[in-house]
Amino acid sequence: MDTEAAELLARVADGEPGAVQACVDTFGAIVWSLALRSSGTREDAEDATQEIFTDLWRSAGRFNRSLSTAHGFVAMIARRRLIDRRRKQDRRPVLVTIPEGLDPSHDGHEHIDQRIRAREALRLLDELKPQQKRMLELSLVHGMSHSEIAGEMAIPLGTVKTGIRRGLASARALAAQDDTRRDGVQDA
Repeated sequence: MDTEAAELLARVADGEPGAVQACVDTFGAIVWSLALRSSGTREDAEDATQEIFTDLWRSAGRFNRSLSTAHGFVAMIARRRLIDRRRKQDRRPVLVTIPEGLDPSHDGHEHIDQRIRAREALRLLDELKPQQKRMLELSLVHGMSHSEIAGEMAIPLGTVKTGIRRGLASARALAAQDDTRRDGVQDA
């Protein structure tokens, strides 16, 4: 049975027509079981299953019979994708709507302070180069990984890492300049 599954992975790697559907038929139960167990909803499990099979089709050529069984290889691909999905969801910022007209006497000053800081951060982002601004927005606001940003912007991963690092450094420098200017105004 595993010999047939191993041959199926080789057919998928070769791009043979019909091999993809046979792959879904052969490995669908194990992939669905892992996805459903790991996901919060059926819809999320369906999305995860689709992503797992996409990864499997890309990775089928790496299957090595001497290192694993075909089912073990598929389970490994599934687990890795599910871990990646969980990490991505954990990184996503939770957006909180701050009600308008907060009364500072009812502990609303913390919310107002957050709103002021958020506006200041957005202003600092606007002063950055457009590419750096976009990278930081994708990373900080949308919770995307460096690899995802590289794919989204169609640029090399190293360029993303450097751009984010330099963008954060520039934003810090701008914030420090603002603090110095404010301190100078207050001292005068």
